[in-house]
Amino acid sequence: MDLLAGLRIVSLNHFLAGPAAAQILADLGADVIALEPIEGALHRNWAVAGHFVGGQSVNLLSTGRNKRSLAVDLKSPEGRATVEKLLLSADVVMENFRPGTMERLGLGHEALRAKNPRLIYAAATGFGSSGPYKDRPGQDLLLQSMSGLAARTGRADGPPTPAGAVVVDQHAAVIYAMSILAALFARERTGQGRLVEVNLFQAALDLQTEALTAWLNGARTETSRAPGEIAAWFSAGPYGIYETADGHLALSMSPPAAVGRAIGEPALEALADGEAFARRDEVARLVRGRLAGQPSAHWLPGLEREKIWHAIVQDYDALPEDPQLKHMGAFATVDGIGGQPVTLVTHPARYDGQTPAIRLVPQALGAQTREIMAELGYAPAEIEALRAAGVVTWPG
Repeated sequence: MDLLAGLRIVSLNHFLAGPAAAQILADLGADVIALEPIEGALHRNWAVAGHFVGGQSVNLLSTGRNKRSLAVDLKSPEGRATVEKLLLSADVVMENFRPGTMERLGLGHEALRAKNPRLIYAAATGFGSSGPYKDRPGQDLLLQSMSGLAARTGRADGPPTPAGAVVVDQHAAVIYAMSILAALFARERTGQGRLVEVNLFQAALDLQTEALTAWLNGARTETSRAPGEIAAWFSAGPYGIYETADGHLALSMSPPAAVGRAIGEPALEALADGEAFARRDEVARLVRGRLAGQPSAHWLPGLEREKIWHAIVQDYDALPEDPQLKHMGAFATVDGIGGQPVTLVTHPARYDGQTPAIRLVPQALGAQTREIMAELGYAPAEIEALRAAGVVTWPG
């Protein structure tokens, strides 16, 4: 995929939102250089579910494809000089350090833009670059908790509940990549770079735009979370997930009367559409009572006949065999750097019917150090001397 071919992006990102955003841009053809410390970035050494694959962190596997790796000791004068040369050669510099970190290294936005006015400098933080929370750690669970997301997730009779995935980081990554692309588009018209800033706190709010807008404009319920099986605090019945004899069924936005006809519940058939919110406890109770008595497959013909929006709840083990996901190529199994098969989640969009290819599997730390330094003008002897001094590294 060559949509961003010719662009050099240097990613000083660590953990999830930053590396994931850089991967999106790498998938689209940008030359993304992952700049890491000698010991490797945090996400390279962080085990997801305590699991490594072929010696590589799952976090790296999920955010590291299509990138070249350069390992440099940024704290050494020689390393800092190397990094500055690289950053000034870039179209985009991405970082998600705590505010002020790059400035202390002499590599902040103003210093770099003074030497390269076309540079897009993009920073992702937990809470923004200023304000009372700017020095707080920005981590997904904390942001779900602080933003109201956890308080509004789960059942009314249960505690606040975090999502089962790092949804704030993932959403922030999309905003991060989108904002960089917008800045690049503007540069094509003006010739000027700019500072792009995104933060996880506002990404967590953005995930809840519909719900927050309702609440901010007067919508209220008795509890922060919905009763029974109802999925969201602002939703009418029967919107939610219900247990069947052998699993669970999700029922989406459908009139109670139509659901009643689909599952053979006369009491639901008698309800008017306008009562779906006010009587959602009753709707959920009636649906629960019917669906629990038969397997999921028993209910599907009636739901389809009445055109009820529905889905069988699938766990992860069902996804690789889902016919639609297989059709779209949502998963790809490739050989990792050690030859061990690794299954990855592919880029989630197509361009002229094509999914961006996996050009580079997640690389070993510093795998392209010599290659990138040669591109910056270093002679082979200089590169070897810097490695001997511990300023840079590569495998072997």
